[in-house]
Amino acid sequence: MPNIKTDVLVVGAGPAGTTAARFAALNGAEVTIIDRKSEIGAPVRCGELMTSNEEVSNMFPKAGNLEELFDVIPDNLRLRDIEGIRLVNPKGKETEFPFTGYTTDRDRFDQHLAKLAVEEGAELISSCQFSDIEDGRAVTSLGEIEYKVIIGADGPGSRVSRALGLPRPKNPYPAVTAQADGDFDPYIVMFFGGIAPGAYSWIIPKDGRANVGVGFSPKFSDGTLSEYFNKFVLKHDLNITTKLAGKHVPSEGPVSNTVAGNGMTVGDAAGHVISVNGGGVPLALMAGRICGKVAADNISDGRPLEDYQTEWRRVMLPQLRTAARDKKLADIFAFGSDFRTGLCMSLLGKRRMANLIRCKGIFP
Repeated sequence: MPNIKTDVLVVGAGPAGTTAARFAALNGAEVTIIDRKSEIGAPVRCGELMTSNEEVSNMFPKAGNLEELFDVIPDNLRLRDIEGIRLVNPKGKETEFPFTGYTTDRDRFDQHLAKLAVEEGAELISSCQFSDIEDGRAVTSLGEIEYKVIIGADGPGSRVSRALGLPRPKNPYPAVTAQADGDFDPYIVMFFGGIAPGAYSWIIPKDGRANVGVGFSPKFSDGTLSEYFNKFVLKHDLNITTKLAGKHVPSEGPVSNTVAGNGMTVGDAAGHVISVNGGGVPLALMAGRICGKVAADNISDGRPLEDYQTEWRRVMLPQLRTAARDKKLADIFAFGSDFRTGLCMSLLGKRRMANLIRCKGIFP
């Protein structure tokens, strides 16, 4: 690849990066997306759940015009409608409440979002690893890229964050996921404890299969993810059909600063993840839209990039802070033993646990 120039360079072609690229291009900027993977979205490293517009609007009422973010997903990527959530304590007691959304194939989902960005004029370059910034240029495995604005959408270990001197998410949780064949109820099932203190696991139904996985807090669990995953599979007699894929999930809320110089961070790189349930795709789309619009405006009329941080905080920060606070309370009181986990879930009850999942306060 010859050295290239662009208005906006987006590093990372996940939902946050491609949405930022789409809206930057839509608003007149010349956009280049680079991603280290040869195939966008593969391997799948998440639960593949998309929350309904109604649930997102309920959680983030200031987001506005969710349709332009979520209604661009074609029906063939909506694999299974979700009707509710079951939370299961270490002894197997279930708490169930309504929750709506659908499951998807995240590799195809991410590829579709990338396609939307390209259709708006963004250029996508795969198998291109970002390494650093030198003299205002991005140093990559395929050569240097000169830019006016750089957007780091390259995950919790963001190299762009490091190069810009921005904070990265602290203490992300390791997690693994795989696919299992079988018929499952249209409910997200989340298990807490039962396989190790501080561990959680899930079964998220798809079309004749499910996304299943395990995550844990290293503070409370000293085994390996593969050990915990195998224990979970045996316990629930799951028929695993794919290889395990792992990632790290931000667990302590958004980072303190997402703008430096002519750069911004978004999505997992910015800690835009709901601490209590690991959900990040809706937040990636909402923050990505803001990020892309501000980047384009910066190019065209000098709009300060700090407006991006002001706006995403207005839309999402109160809820993310609530989730992060509740996660810290869980660390203090609920984790450490299955007994404490079960006791806290019992004391919280159905209404408070539903509020917990939806980023709402659990007290009073």
